Formats: sequence, structure tokens, C-alpha cells
Amino acid sequence: SREIVLEKDEFFLLSYNEKVIPVDIEREKLEYCRTLVYWLNWSNRTKKYTLYNDVIERSLLTLKLMSYYNGAMLAALTTSLPETVGEVRNWDYRFCWLRDASMSIETLFKVGHPGVAQRFMRFIQSTFTADRDSFQIMYGIRGERQLTETILEHLSGYKGSKPVRIGNDAYHQRQNDSFGYLMDLIYQYYRLVPGPLDEIEDMWELVKKIQANVMQEWHKPDKGIWEIRGEERHFVSSKVMCWVALDRGARIARMLGKYDCEKRWQQEAGLIRRDVLERGWKEELQSFSQTYDNTALDASLLLMEPYGFLDADDIRYHKTVKAVKAALMHNGLMYRYNSEDDFGMPSSAFTICTFWLVRALFVTGEKAEARCLFDEVLRYGNHVGLMSEDLDFDTKEQLGNFPQAYSHLSLVNTAILFAEEDKHRSLHFVRP
Repeated sequence: SREIVLEKDEFFLLSYNEKVIPVDIEREKLEYCRTLVYWLNWSNRTKKYTLYNDVIERSLLTLKLMSYYNGAMLAALTTSLPETVGEVRNWDYRFCWLRDASMSIETLFKVGHPGVAQRFMRFIQSTFTADRDSFQIMYGIRGERQLTETILEHLSGYKGSKPVRIGNDAYHQRQNDSFGYLMDLIYQYYRLVPGPLDEIEDMWELVKKIQANVMQEWHKPDKGIWEIRGEERHFVSSKVMCWVALDRGARIARMLGKYDCEKRWQQEAGLIRRDVLERGWKEELQSFSQTYDNTALDASLLLMEPYGFLDADDIRYHKTVKAVKAALMHNGLMYRYNSEDDFGMPSSAFTICTFWLVRALFVTGEKAEARCLFDEVLRYGNHVGLMSEDLDFDTKEQLGNFPQAYSHLSLVNTAILFAEEDKHRSLHFVRP
């Protein structure tokens, strides 16, 4: 390799077609300026905050870069960067998961970018075509349904972390929580974007299909948010998100005057709620547990509050936050879970889970601790503020695929908590 020292304005042209018009520095400067103006305009349309605006903006730009022109949103831009160096948890994340994409799009939506939600809705509608009865939890960037996982034996992997995989076998898993995140986004879209009648009707058909699927599937075990590759279980977080799907569907039905659907879906949501409160709560833990039939803790239990299953002042949520923190926090970072799965014991911190804990601490009154923890995690991004999926508990080295939508969307949502509180304090302070 040879080091190139730039001493004047120059450009590097990489093309898969032979150029039929001259490409010179003036043409490149024009393209550069067009690109710069595009991103300046996009950023200018983003809601601004008095606190953490720089890290919010960087994360939003990252999420935007992970979106495709047709509305698909990638979970990450890489494959097989290991969750733990030298181990086998190496996955291809260059696909559109309904869960990850819905959470990313909702984050962009709330800060002033409804267009990205409109494009995603079109992608979802084109993917869930009328001639298909089955839903998948993830799709290719162009809507591909078959994402066969293959091991590339000839590659040694990052720092010797084999195997290197392309494709992802999770595409045919049952993950019942996925539709909760999607329905929450669709509800926000109905509430905030005044679409034309044909779009509203198309989306209503989609809502009905999703609700029918959730009502049929919610009582079955699944692989859960963490895509466990072993035996299916009754994950509490999956049941909670099925409740979210039916609850949001019922709200949409009420908005559209479809009261029979509202009543039916709300009744089914009530069944799920009672099931979770009865079978998910463990007296001996004084907490909800990961699954109905175990006493392990799981960071996804913290999502009960932000999605409205439990109020922030519910004593069961307070106790669950306390138990989850005690069980899963290690060296200032959070495990997803620390019970054995089909690949053994997890050994790295999952970045989004630490942000979930920050929110849980904030809403349960531990605001100073939440702010300190948030500021500490921000230090673990790289020199331009990008964050991966995982962190090493001891060295704080970034691990896993990079940059990761989960990490950046949760960073934004958590930062907004503190920024909105700062704004409220400022308004209160200047009030006569």
C-alpha cells in the first residue's frame, strides 16, 4: 500500500461503468456542493435541542445513512463483526428487521422527518402483498424474503473471530414482539400524518392483517427479541409487545370509527395483559422474569414502561427496574441477559440495554444517576460519535456490527429525555 498526501483539491473516481463524459475537478466540486446542501437541508429540518444537540444530530445522520431510498432501514452496515472477539456470535445485520426499522423510523419521525416514515410504510405495504398470508420478521433491503445464511470458510474474521456469515437464518423465526413495534409506529403515523384516503384505506387493510396475525400467534412461544436459536419460549417482552400491537390497533380502529374491531382487539389485549401479570411476575424475585417458566432477568423487561404496559409509578415496574439493574449491570454497562443460551454465557455489554436502563432510572426518579450513566456511555463512542452494538465490559472497546441502529436510536431517545427536561426547567425559571 502507498500513502497518498493531498496537497491540493483532488478526487478519487471509482466506477463500474466506463465514463462517457469527462470527469474533472469542477464536476466533482459541483457534486460535492450538491451533496453538502442536501445534508445541510436535511439537518436543518431536524428539531433542535438545547442539550445534547450535537450527539443527537450525529446519531440522526447515522440513522438516515442506514435508510434506503425505497424506505427500508438496515439494522447495521456490517456483517460478522463479533459480539465477543474470538467467539462465534457473528451475524449479518445488513437487513431490514421490522423491529429495528420501526424503532429507527419512529425516532426520525419524532424529530421532524415524516417523509422517512412515509417511505417505510410504502416499503411495508409492498412487502406485505395481498397474495401472501405469511409475515416475516425481517426482509432484504429490496424486500427479499429468502435470506439464506452462509458461512464463508475462506475468511478468518475480525481478529480471528470465525465464522464469517452472510445472510441471516433468523428470517424464518417466529418473533411475536415484532408487530408491537410496527403497530406503535403505524399508530403514530395515523395520528400525526394526514394521508390521502387511499393511503389510509391501504394501511387499514394492513392493520387488520397484522391484528389477525397477532391474535392467532400471541399465545405461542417464540424466539424473542434476542433471536434465541434454541427452543422457543414464552418471553414476557414478546407478550408485552403483542399487547402493544393490539392496543395500538384498537386505538386506530377508534380513530376510524371501526368500533367492532376496537372492542375485539381491546378485549384480546386485556387477555394478554392478565396473562403477563399472572404468569410473568415472580414473587420470589419481586420482579417480572425473562420467560413464563424461568426466573432469569432480561433487559427487555424495561420496555414495559415506554410502551405503556405499566406506568412509571407502578410499584411492579420500580421493583423490576431494581431487580434488572442488580442482575444485569456490570462495570457500568448492561447485559441483555446473563443466563446461558444456545451459545453459552453472554460476555459483552449490549449498548441499547444501558440506554434502556438510563430511561428506566430517569422515569422512576433516579434522574441524577441516569444523567451520570448516560454521560459515561457517551464516552464510549468512537472519535466521530459512532456506536456499535456491543461494548467490552472491561476495556469499553466497541464490539459487534457497526454502526448499529439500535444504539443510535436509543441514544437519541434517551438524550431527548434530558433535553426536554432542560427546556422545561428553563421555561419554569424565566416564568414571572
